[in-house]
Amino acid sequence: MFNKPIAFVSPWYGEGISGGAEAELRGVVKHLQAAGVPLEVLSTCVKSFTDNWNVNYHKQGTTTEGGILVRRFKVRRRNTRAFDAVNYKLMQGQRLSPRGEKVYCKEMINSPRLYDYMAKNKDRYALFVFIPYMFGTTYYGCQVEPSKSVLIPCFHDEPYAYMNCFREAFSQVKGMVFNAEPERELAERLFNTKGQTNITMGIGVDTDWSCDAQRFRQKFGIDAPFVLYAGRKDEGKNVHTLIQYYEEYKRRHGDGLKLVLIGGGEVRNPDPQNIIDLGFVEVQDKYDAYAAASFLCNPSMNESFSLVIMESWLAHRPVLVHGKCPVTRDFAVRANGGLYFQNYGEFEGCVTYLLEHESIADQMGHNGHTFVSQNFAWDSIVKKYIDYFESVVA
Repeated sequence: MFNKPIAFVSPWYGEGISGGAEAELRGVVKHLQAAGVPLEVLSTCVKSFTDNWNVNYHKQGTTTEGGILVRRFKVRRRNTRAFDAVNYKLMQGQRLSPRGEKVYCKEMINSPRLYDYMAKNKDRYALFVFIPYMFGTTYYGCQVEPSKSVLIPCFHDEPYAYMNCFREAFSQVKGMVFNAEPERELAERLFNTKGQTNITMGIGVDTDWSCDAQRFRQKFGIDAPFVLYAGRKDEGKNVHTLIQYYEEYKRRHGDGLKLVLIGGGEVRNPDPQNIIDLGFVEVQDKYDAYAAASFLCNPSMNESFSLVIMESWLAHRPVLVHGKCPVTRDFAVRANGGLYFQNYGEFEGCVTYLLEHESIADQMGHNGHTFVSQNFAWDSIVKKYIDYFESVVA
């Protein structure tokens, strides 16, 4: 298969840290190693995205975590104020000057010790695989040996992706792995991908679980039909729009439909009696919630995959997604597993249709289940990864 290990490079790594790219990396390395692929994780000593990027939480050195060999390297101290100033512009949708881009890359999380290790040991690895795209470990790391570098970028159509520095660096790598076809189309617009070995892979999804709608209703005392939101509750996920639209729908149609929120974070709740915020729940409770819901709504406009959509489909329930999110809209259409909206009028129409056409909604859920099982079960994803890596190495 491979006579040298594959090194996965990420700014942080650990079982307990949150984030979509972080969970994707854990799943990929776990399943590839179980399939016999030799691999390591190269990371920094920073604990997670939400922790101080100047603090070396972990000790530098080598550990084995969940059977995975992890090498951690200390980070350099960064000018947080300078970084925050340019990052604020990006968050406001502005483009940076060349000088601003230089500040962003320099004062982002970085580990010169990591890059030095890679340069000195590049011959002992088959490939360096970087995830996600917007951090110093990827930007500087992929320039150490571009001919051995593969990105799992997790691109969004956002100001970060349009930075000239990224276009120059990422156009030189050997290949990219995309989570969805709209992400690939975005990359082909922004970067020179000619000559690269690229693939739309998707993300592996655990399919070996069961769910019980009645168990969820009994445990949490919810008898009425409800829309489910699962995920982080913040403005970046657009959950405030879902709450606003739900309130308007309730005003027009009465109190028969509830909105159930599960996941971390806080959001203003104007009606706790009808908007039931359960916070973090156990994994089995989450699976049961999917089964009990009339449908899942993911209002986010900024997704590169969306695990919650796949899990809702595995529970045979349809989804409602935002029409301005190319990835989730594409999945809903390809799977024939749900509907999408772009404004309140469309939201109201979709909700009413799904509630009044139960047999069609059920069929959408079944269609989604088939779609996930055929495309994103781990056995399929692992085979595609091995074939892809072999082709890149060859």
